[in-house]
Amino acid sequence: MSKMAKNLSNIILMFINFIILCIFCPIYDMPFCTYFLYTNHNKAVGQNKAKGKVLVEGEILMEEKTYLKWYNKVGYGTGDLAGNVVYAFLSSFVMLYLTNTVGLNPGVVGTLIMVSKLFDGVSDMFFGTLIDKTKSRLGKARPWMFYGFFGCAVTLFGVFAIPTSLGKTAQYAWFFIAYTLLNAVFYTANNIAYAALTSLVTKNSKERVQMGSFRFMFSFGTNLVIQSVTVGAVEMFGGGAAAWRTIAFIYCIIGIITNTLAVFSVKELPDEELKDDRVAGEEDDKLSFKKTIKLLFSNKYFSMICVIYILQQLRASMVNVGIFFMTYVLLNKNLFGIFSWANNIPLIIALAVTPVLVSKMKGMYKLNKYSYMFATVCRLMVAVAGYLGSVPLMLLFTVLTSLGEGPWQGDMSAVIAQCSEHTYLKSGKRIDGSMFSCTSLGVKLGGGIGVALSGWLLDISGYINLDNAVQPDSCINMMYFMYLWLPFIFDIVIAVILSFLNVERANMKLKENMQNQ
Repeated sequence: MSKMAKNLSNIILMFINFIILCIFCPIYDMPFCTYFLYTNHNKAVGQNKAKGKVLVEGEILMEEKTYLKWYNKVGYGTGDLAGNVVYAFLSSFVMLYLTNTVGLNPGVVGTLIMVSKLFDGVSDMFFGTLIDKTKSRLGKARPWMFYGFFGCAVTLFGVFAIPTSLGKTAQYAWFFIAYTLLNAVFYTANNIAYAALTSLVTKNSKERVQMGSFRFMFSFGTNLVIQSVTVGAVEMFGGGAAAWRTIAFIYCIIGIITNTLAVFSVKELPDEELKDDRVAGEEDDKLSFKKTIKLLFSNKYFSMICVIYILQQLRASMVNVGIFFMTYVLLNKNLFGIFSWANNIPLIIALAVTPVLVSKMKGMYKLNKYSYMFATVCRLMVAVAGYLGSVPLMLLFTVLTSLGEGPWQGDMSAVIAQCSEHTYLKSGKRIDGSMFSCTSLGVKLGGGIGVALSGWLLDISGYINLDNAVQPDSCINMMYFMYLWLPFIFDIVIAVILSFLNVERANMKLKENMQNQ
């Protein structure tokens, strides 16, 4: 029975991959065979002297073994389809649902979300440590990823199923409990485990980049679909609270199916393989929480990535204010779906070619630095076009911004894996689960603060939480600031941090020192 299920899973993955190839190979004139040649690049290179070598800034560093087939990488990527039926739906529409459908005050909602983040800050590190200590038939991370999503589904439905018959105080309490459980417990467990798999299923740097590219193709593709169809789907189901409940239920079912597919598409490597048989004084699964935290923050690259993740989610929350900007400034809420296409399709295209670009540029550092600088300049032009009132120019520069951001989105998981490797090379201890807690910490802390900030800024600007309301000039001006200027400001800071995030070179030097000893 299990063999039949495995064969069925492989067939489904082959079909998904075929669809992806049909969409993206023609975009950049890559024949189907080129993709398969690239994913089996180490085999082809095996005919040359540089077989199995990793090139970082032009130098051969180490031999690399391949661990994954193409369907493992695609299957892994579907996990972010599941993650984003939670995150994209929540971050894009929870404020709209709570204010315009339930009738809650955006300032109060923002404050509740901010308080909820206090629990998140502790739970991220806690679950990362638990993953590092876990030993099971499924490995360290996969059990948390698998079982955690069932809790995600229940609590996501709860957020969008607030009974309209309850009093306002009870509605605020219902939202706070469901939102906190979703973010601080279930999404944390699922997302940290999912991110940690990048380090736990392969040691091959190219495969890690490819996993990240597939992951974020599914992520931004899901974002695109949810942002494009949700408003129309709610109207199709009759609008109101019942329609939002129905949509939430559908997204939960989709998430459970795709998360399960991702969990059983890959298999974690044994500890002996991950550690290269190197003996580290203290067993990794016996490290105390305090020692783990000390290891994390003694790694400056971990701190940099945490800050970048938080800023990215703050930025995304401001971009999601676009639903208000399109409705009340551009006077056409359907433009939100069009801008979603302009934002996500270029990202997906950029993600598809990121592995090739990383290979061409002999590493991730320069690619990330210069592409994000380009994205920052383009985001400034989005703001200029917005004040000119030119929707076509706004769309054009949104496309260019997304193309510039794509490489970092595609290889950030591989950069975090390098960051985890940096701690291992310096301390001899593997803390992959804890290291990847920066992804969940950044998503939830940055996203939560972003949604809270949105609510606060709208509230102090005099936002009227009624459909078809005429907003005051103070609110319109605030929407300009939130949607046009804040994303640009966050991009500047991210670009500066990326210019210092050269963990590849740091690891190369550590390995050279070890070889010389």
